[in-house]
Amino acid sequence: MLKDQINISIKDDGFSEHTLKLIDEYTNAILNGRTNLTRFNQQEHAGLCTAGASLIGAYVVCDYARRSIESGGDVAESKGSPANWEIDAKQEELVQQWAKAKGLWFSNPEKLLTSVYGPMIAQGAEAKVYYKTGDTSVVKERTSIYSTLSKAFEAIVLHNALFPETPMSVIGFTRDSDELFRIILTQPYIGCKRLATKEEIDKMVAAKGFRDNYNGNGINYIGDRLYLEDMHPANVFIDTISEQPICIDCIVKFINK
Repeated sequence: MLKDQINISIKDDGFSEHTLKLIDEYTNAILNGRTNLTRFNQQEHAGLCTAGASLIGAYVVCDYARRSIESGGDVAESKGSPANWEIDAKQEELVQQWAKAKGLWFSNPEKLLTSVYGPMIAQGAEAKVYYKTGDTSVVKERTSIYSTLSKAFEAIVLHNALFPETPMSVIGFTRDSDELFRIILTQPYIGCKRLATKEEIDKMVAAKGFRDNYNGNGINYIGDRLYLEDMHPANVFIDTISEQPICIDCIVKFINK
């Protein structure tokens, strides 16, 4: 099985040319519909493909990292499962190695992104946003606010599945001056007529199968499969063209996963 070959090749050869070729073959099989990842349903798989080959490859590396640390000595000796921070550290380490081997690592992101995509127009705790007037897309350096890097990748996939009008496509990876791992992605530029109201957000997410998860007073929602959080008005705009609420960012994750 190709996935097993990838795991063996990473273990024995690191991110050699052969390993990179195997990961690319697996990634292309997913993109072309010849195989799938069982964690995602059909709608979510569409979101995975929209996120692009860079995310899929990195997600494959994250899966190997998790498996490798879970099968380590301490776990084998029944000393308990590894902590999320241990998994996250291993995933970041190996994705960085893979990204450098693939030419997807941005060593000086601010200078490069500014020259290619325009100046930084916003900076918050979660993302730096670059935009050139007239372009149809923005570029973001997005930090992981999730317990592991693989869950941060899943969040992009799930966002794409829930909000296909604002898809995120991963183009690279980097670390900022504070050594925080960042995912570099593109997303359509949305003209903001105004911020959405809670009532408008409630209606939008209810149509997607979510209900308020805080007695009707919060910004967090729950469905049968997913949590949808941080849905405050600054993350949900009324689009200038459609005049409908559009989510540009949120926290989304599986229930009990």
